[in-house]
Amino acid sequence: MQLGYSFRLYPNGPQRASLARAFGCAGVVFNDALRAREDARMAGLPFVPSGALSKAFTEAKKAPERAWLGEVSAVVLQQSLRDLDTAYRNFFDELKGKRPRTGAPRFKSRKDHRQAIRFTANARWSITTGGDLSLPKIGDARVKWSRQLPSAPSTVTVVKDAAGRFFASFVVETDPADDLTRMPETDAVVGIDLGLTHFAVLSDGRKIDSPRFLRRAEKRLKKAQQALSRKAEGSKNRDRARIKVARAHARVADARGEFHHQLSTRLLRENQAVAVEDLAVKALARTRLAKSVHDAGWSRFVAMLEYKASRYGRAFHRIGRFEPTSQVCSTCGVQNGPKPLNVRKWTCGAVLDRDVNAAVNVAKAAGLAVTACGAQVRPVLVPAQREEAGTHRDGQTTVVGIPVH
Repeated sequence: MQLGYSFRLYPNGPQRASLARAFGCAGVVFNDALRAREDARMAGLPFVPSGALSKAFTEAKKAPERAWLGEVSAVVLQQSLRDLDTAYRNFFDELKGKRPRTGAPRFKSRKDHRQAIRFTANARWSITTGGDLSLPKIGDARVKWSRQLPSAPSTVTVVKDAAGRFFASFVVETDPADDLTRMPETDAVVGIDLGLTHFAVLSDGRKIDSPRFLRRAEKRLKKAQQALSRKAEGSKNRDRARIKVARAHARVADARGEFHHQLSTRLLRENQAVAVEDLAVKALARTRLAKSVHDAGWSRFVAMLEYKASRYGRAFHRIGRFEPTSQVCSTCGVQNGPKPLNVRKWTCGAVLDRDVNAAVNVAKAAGLAVTACGAQVRPVLVPAQREEAGTHRDGQTTVVGIPVH
C-alpha cells in the first residue's frame, strides 16, 4: 500500500527564492502545454502527445528567451507535463462516466496561493545524514521530522500552502502485514450516526460532542477578514493581511483534521467493524446549516475511516442514505414514519433516544450483530391490548414486541 507522509519544511531565504522560481517554471510549462493542446483542438488537429510536448520544451530551453527554464530541475518540468496528462485522463474518464465531475484542465495563475512541485528518484534528491532534505538546484532545506518513515520514499512533493507554509510530502510503500499487527483483533462492532449537535453518536450509547472549530474561531476570523478588506488592492499590506487570514483558516483546518485522525483511529482500534451512513453532504451544504455542515467535515472523517480500515484490516460498511434509520425502532423493528428534527426521543415499547437508535439501525443495516440496549433509555409500561388480556402460559410475544409470561 502506498501512503503519504507530510512534514513541515523550513527553507531559508535563497531556498525560498529557488522554490518560487521552480513553482513559476512548472506553471509556465503546464500552461504552454495546455495551450498547445487547446490550439490543436480548436484547429481540428489530433491530440498532441506528451512525447512531442517534452521534446518541444527541451528545444525551447536552448532559446535565449526561454533560457531561464534551465535554472530549475528538468524533472520538475517533466512532472508538470505528467500532471497535465493526469488532468486530461480524469476529464476523459468523467466524460465516460467513470468518475465524478472534475472539469476540463484549467490554466494555472500566478494568483494561485497553493503551489506544488514533485521530485522523483531521477532528480537525485536525498535526505542527508543531518536530516535535511537535499533538492537539486535548491539546496539542503531543514525538515521537522515528527515520525520515522516506514521505508525509503520514492517521490517527494514540495508544497507551499495559502498561509505561506512549506511542506514535504513523501510517498512510501508499506507492508500490509506490519499494519495489521498494529491493531489486535477484537469482537466489538459499532454503528455511527453523524450529526451536528453531537459529531458522532455510537450504537453503544456513547456520544461525542462536536468541537465546532470554525464557530469558535469566527470572531478571530471576522477581525482578520475585515482588516484584509480595508487594504488597497495590489499592496504589500494587503498581501500580509491575506496571509494572516489564510493562517487563521489553516489553524482551524489543522485542528479539525487532528480531531478526525484521533477519533477515526480510536474507533478502529476499539472495533473490528464500523458502519456509517452515506450522507448527502452537498445537498446539506446548500441549506441554512451550510456553515455547520462544513465545520463538521463529515466527508473527510468518513474517508479517513475507510482508508484506515483497509490499512489495518478492519471492516468498513457504508449504508444507503435512504435507509430509514430514524423511523425504525431498534428493539422491535416497527417503522412508524418520519419524525421532525425537534423530536429527540420517542416511545415504542421503550423510550428511545433518536440518535442512539439511529446508530443501532445503521449497524443492523450493515449486517453487524449489535444489541439495542444502548438505544433504550428506560422501559415504559404498555397497557395490555383488549384482545390479549389474560395470562399467556407459553411465554409468547405480543404484537407490540413485548414478551409476556
